[in-house]
Amino acid sequence: MTKKVHVGLIYGGRSGEHEVSLQTAFAVAGEFDYSKYDVTPFYITKLGEWRRGATLAGKPGSVQELQLTATESGFPLAPLFGKLAKTDGGTGSEPQIDVVLPLLHGTFGEDGTIQGLLEIANIPYAGTGVLASAVGMDKIAMKKAFAQEGLPQCVFRYFNRSQWEKDPGYFIMECEISLGYPCFVKPANLGSSVGISKAKNRDELIAAVDYAFRFDRKVIIEEFVDAREIEVAVLGNEDPKASVPGEIAPSNEFYDYKAKYIDGKSTMHIPASLPSATAEAARDMAVRAFLAIDGSGLSRVDFFLRKSDGRLLINEINTMPGFTPFSMYPLMWKESGLSYRDLLDRLIDLAFKRYADKQSIDFGGSGI
Repeated sequence: MTKKVHVGLIYGGRSGEHEVSLQTAFAVAGEFDYSKYDVTPFYITKLGEWRRGATLAGKPGSVQELQLTATESGFPLAPLFGKLAKTDGGTGSEPQIDVVLPLLHGTFGEDGTIQGLLEIANIPYAGTGVLASAVGMDKIAMKKAFAQEGLPQCVFRYFNRSQWEKDPGYFIMECEISLGYPCFVKPANLGSSVGISKAKNRDELIAAVDYAFRFDRKVIIEEFVDAREIEVAVLGNEDPKASVPGEIAPSNEFYDYKAKYIDGKSTMHIPASLPSATAEAARDMAVRAFLAIDGSGLSRVDFFLRKSDGRLLINEINTMPGFTPFSMYPLMWKESGLSYRDLLDRLIDLAFKRYADKQSIDFGGSGI
């Protein structure tokens, strides 16, 4: 009998996207083939406390079941990090995790921090690595990488809290001249449209900047683009593939947190109704963006299709997109011929391949 692969699911976390992560974990845990995998949940509370649950026998009954109570005595992370100390935490019976699915959205999860921890632990994990996660999370660094790749994007400006407090008038003037109104104000490091505002005048701009600084020390401001919102899913490591494009029709003025997760009125069109040349351009640009940040595993790349001239502009890359069966990423792959369960198999396979590739690197310089 073939040994089962022991998967660790890490979810929850300290970011504002804690609840989104719970929904993703619930969906993933419900879709595994339990004849092939053992699955152990690792829940990170909003305060950053790690809790380990018992290995799952099947699909959890509810999201609440994944909000684990305080863990048992001993070292709760022994299955993940025990080999660093050459111990299993003292119990003598801890099963080791073979591969991790970090299902964390936003800060302290999608930004390279958990990826760095797993790199130190020398354990395979699905998704992008430290660099790609950090660049994909920081909208300013991301847009600079896209510019270097020659990918077209909307006009943007950025600054940090210290710069803004020192001379807000300068940045207001720069935004008004370069971007005009309306414009979008965003925290540089956050996802799921948390902290984003649409500013239609100077007073709203100032209020939006103050609001964005609640969530990050850096703010990015982008020009308004009257456009359709197109998305493409990317899957792979060195030779990534792109799905058919999808389109989001937001229920609100823009695709904010409420439109994504609360009112349920936004509509998805998969595949998007696009000329074949535009669809192929979106798929090509998505792969280029993925490679520009040194992506691996999975990402969703979002575009604006400007209504005035039909020009495709890259908006952002999301290295841990929503992953419920009703999220755009798995739905685009479903339309492209890959089921949700097969997608999970593929992500785990890519994690092992990336890990094996890294093991061949001489980090100690012993070959010199």
